[in-house]
Amino acid sequence: MPSRATSAFSASHTTRVRSRNAAGFDFTSQIRDVCSDMVSRLPELSHIDIKQVAISFSQARKRVKHGLYATTTPMRFEDGALTGVRRGRKYSVQRLFDDNQREMLYIVSFYLPRFMDVCFKEKLITIIHELWHISPDFNGDLRRHSGRCYVHTHSQKKYDAEMARLVDIWLSLSPPPELYEFLHDNFDELNGKYGRIYGIKIPHPKLLPVD
Repeated sequence: MPSRATSAFSASHTTRVRSRNAAGFDFTSQIRDVCSDMVSRLPELSHIDIKQVAISFSQARKRVKHGLYATTTPMRFEDGALTGVRRGRKYSVQRLFDDNQREMLYIVSFYLPRFMDVCFKEKLITIIHELWHISPDFNGDLRRHSGRCYVHTHSQKKYDAEMARLVDIWLSLSPPPELYEFLHDNFDELNGKYGRIYGIKIPHPKLLPVD
C-alpha cells in the first residue's frame, strides 16, 4: 500500500476507533458517507444505525481481482448475545468503541486495492451486499436466513441479483454524484489524483475465553 493506515489498539478487551486528518484521500471516511446515504434512502437498510458500524480497510495480499472484496464482522453472537460457545468453550468478543465511547456493533472492512479495481457497479453491489448482512434487529449479529447457507441463502445467484436491484433503486433516488464519484476510479487512478490513500484500519476482534 502506498499509504499508511490509521489504527489504534488499547487494552486487551477493547479496541478504539480513532479519526485522523491527513493530506490525501480518506477512503474509509468516503465509504462511510456512501453507506450512510444508502441507509438513509433504502427502506431495506433503514434498521442500520451507521454510527454503530465501524468502517475499515485491509490490504489484500495479492493484487488480483478474485478473492474477497469486503467483509462484515459481527461484534455479537447469535441473537445479539454477548457470549457464545465455540468448540465447547464459552467466549466473549473483544469490544470496539469510537472516540465518543459509542460501541460499534459491526465492522465492515474493504480489501484494497482489490475492491477499487472492480467496476463501478460491482463496487456498489459489494457495499450493499455487506450492509445487507447486518441483522434486521441490529443487535450485533448477522442476518440469518433459513437452511444451512444462513448467510447468503441457498441461491447465490438470486442473492446477487437482489443486491444489484437495490443498487439500481439507490441510484434512481438521485444520491449526489460527488458522493460516489471516486468509485468510478480504480486504485491507481484514485491514488494518482490524491497522491495518497489512507483510512482507518481496525484489527480483527479477538475471541476472549470466559472463565
